[in-house]
Amino acid sequence: MNRQTAAVAAKGERHMTEVMTTATRAPREPRNGVNTPALLATINAVKETPALAKFQFRASSRWLDGTYSESRVESFTGAGGEHKHKTEFRYGADHPAVLVGEDRGPTPIEFLLHGLAMCITAGVGNIAAARGVTLTSVESQVEGDIDLQGILGLSDKVRNGYERIRISFTIAGDAPPEKLREIVEQSRARSAVFDVLTNGVPVDVSVNAR
Repeated sequence: MNRQTAAVAAKGERHMTEVMTTATRAPREPRNGVNTPALLATINAVKETPALAKFQFRASSRWLDGTYSESRVESFTGAGGEHKHKTEFRYGADHPAVLVGEDRGPTPIEFLLHGLAMCITAGVGNIAAARGVTLTSVESQVEGDIDLQGILGLSDKVRNGYERIRISFTIAGDAPPEKLREIVEQSRARSAVFDVLTNGVPVDVSVNAR
């Protein structure tokens, strides 16, 4: 572990301690639509039993025609058991007409931008609630630059994915601007999607051909 990594880890540990201490001194009330007591109780439970933090999320996908496919998200494991969402979620993805599709859904690479924005935004709501800050507005704009020469096989010097992603937040609440910025920064630092995008993750691909 290098110094920078160690510093980030130490900062995160201090933040967890701060949250736990605050919860002990003055239990938080629900805020921003977040069940804050349940959130802090969850943090306590995972601290006592780390195995509860092990989750596996999954999705299944089916090609329909052309560049259009549909994914289903319905269940996951975590907190020591198997869980089902309240409803089955279905998402269609396609290419726009300019990329030889019929534009029946966002492109998969656009879903990636959606995931990043939603992950950080969800964290903002939770962290603000834990810190006793009432939010009035959280908006973001996210964009990614991509050169399609890579995926079209026209250049082996151009990567297939985004070359750069930018996300900008506008946030308002009953706290000073600096504290609001700290909330967004803490959410970014703890975002699972941001982590996957910036640190990478092993991806295993298997094929069952029939």
